[in-house]
Amino acid sequence: MDRTPATDTWFQSKAARSIHEDQLKKVELFNGRAAMIGFVIGVITEGLTGQGILHQIGLGPLIDGYTACSAQMLPFCF
Repeated sequence: MDRTPATDTWFQSKAARSIHEDQLKKVELFNGRAAMIGFVIGVITEGLTGQGILHQIGLGPLIDGYTACSAQMLPFCF
């Protein structure tokens, strides 16, 4: 087999691409599993505390203000 710099470069880039794709698959699998675990923990915490997920992460006042405006309980809501 004739080995030239062009074929070596092609094999190296093909191998690097394959390794990169395998790493991306593993990382995406991990991210998906971490997101599922985080969502389940948020739902369990919501059941235990009675506060929604947005209240748990500190966005409660924003949600409460939107609810008050949508119910037109505040005079400055248009």
